[in-house]
Amino acid sequence: MYEKMIAVTNRHLVLENDTDGAYLKQLTYVASLHPKAMVLREKDLTEEKYEELAKVVIKLCEKAGTTLILHRFPEVVHHLGYDKLHLPLEMLKTIGRPEGLTLLGTSIHSVEDAKEAGRLGADYVFAGNIFETDCKKGLPGRGLEFLENVCKEVDIPVYAIGGITAEKMPQILGTGAAGGCMMSGFMQLKEK
Repeated sequence: MYEKMIAVTNRHLVLENDTDGAYLKQLTYVASLHPKAMVLREKDLTEEKYEELAKVVIKLCEKAGTTLILHRFPEVVHHLGYDKLHLPLEMLKTIGRPEGLTLLGTSIHSVEDAKEAGRLGADYVFAGNIFETDCKKGLPGRGLEFLENVCKEVDIPVYAIGGITAEKMPQILGTGAAGGCMMSGFMQLKEK
């Protein structure tokens, strides 16, 4: 069910409580569902704290057989000898594609951004926000037509982000997108 979905983390959305234990338990559960990948996106952590967390999450994803993509910190990727990274587009423009990566992604908000991401060496893009979402309150979604246009203009996989749910995946896939990214849905998903 989740093989075309990418889980994007946000420890502040884990409902039980705000402890590392609840958060890591949730990530373990999500990894066990075998999404396409998981992006460890904890934007408010310092680089040092992020590296500590990444060490733990790399192990739990390896154990589950789920691909983990680190986010925003190329130095952490280098220190840990890791090879998968998602960078903000502005950072990718500034530093270029870091050496040694087997997978590099970025987030885009226009067709032009998507084309530039491809030229800069991105292996995939997150395109959004597609639907209105609580994460970007008041910002209207760009819609399925936007997503379809991005997919037509680039030769790399495009993943929809922003207001994505499992129920919307048929619409997402119908645009030519490779899949969708879900944050709240995965971070608040309860074990059955």
